[in-house]
Amino acid sequence: MSHINSKTQLLGLLGKPVQHSLSPVMHNAAIKTMGLNFCYLAFPCDSEGLSDVLTGLSAINCRGLNVTIPYKKDIAKQCRELSPLAQHLGAVNTLIPMENDGWFGTNTDVEGFLAPLINSSTNWTDQQAFVIGCGGSARAAVAGLQTLKLKQITILGRNQKRLDLFLKDLKTLDGYSSQQKTILQGCLEKDNYIPEIISADLIINTTPIGMASESKPLDPSQDLPLGSEIWKNLSPQTTLYDLIYNPRPTPWLSLGKSQGCRCIDGLEMLIQQGAASMRLWTQQKNIPIKVMREAAEKALKP
Repeated sequence: MSHINSKTQLLGLLGKPVQHSLSPVMHNAAIKTMGLNFCYLAFPCDSEGLSDVLTGLSAINCRGLNVTIPYKKDIAKQCRELSPLAQHLGAVNTLIPMENDGWFGTNTDVEGFLAPLINSSTNWTDQQAFVIGCGGSARAAVAGLQTLKLKQITILGRNQKRLDLFLKDLKTLDGYSSQQKTILQGCLEKDNYIPEIISADLIINTTPIGMASESKPLDPSQDLPLGSEIWKNLSPQTTLYDLIYNPRPTPWLSLGKSQGCRCIDGLEMLIQQGAASMRLWTQQKNIPIKVMREAAEKALKP
């Protein structure tokens, strides 16, 4: 995108808040490299106006949208059609305009989550994973993990009813769990989950604990999922994957790195899910991921 003119087509991000999102930075960098006459903008939106915003953007022929918190579930109800994965997850992060109005909703979070795991040198077959949290981000993470032929996935939640529903949904995820022999189990924070964490080869934090905030400065000794005591005896063979990418590194990953663990933050997931969305919007396979990564990393530097 060299400049905006009367032929410029619109892409965007819906959510609240969106002012700190890296999506416009990395998508516009890709757009420029690809020589497309597009412009990607962030649109803060209240829940009460979500339907009107979608209708309006459809009316002006918006080329595609990403969706972030807190609307990934709500937006699914607004779509005219859903991909099988988005339907099973009950969450949408990518919208594609359909002919004769309306939106097709899909989910590229799973693809984005898996990218750094698949591109690593680790063979995940018969390994054990431990997932902290059972919210929307955890659904995408566990759906992805179910394709890696793991021996066991343990999900830690706070609410028994919510955890049971989570497990029920993911156990019936067609194409993800039906052909695998992975054991999918849950536990609550009040349970003794230490054996599962100690034996885990991969631990994933899907909660916002450790995320940078303007309202509260981070305390490296306190802003750790599950507190500090449990992480004192991490094995150097364990991989820690924090879906948070701001700050880089998070207090949890800093602790893990000091103990020799392999650490992955959420920036690559953000980049890869964004690249997957760009493929859908543009119908082009070659997305300049390196350019997106460089733009995002530059934007994160203080």
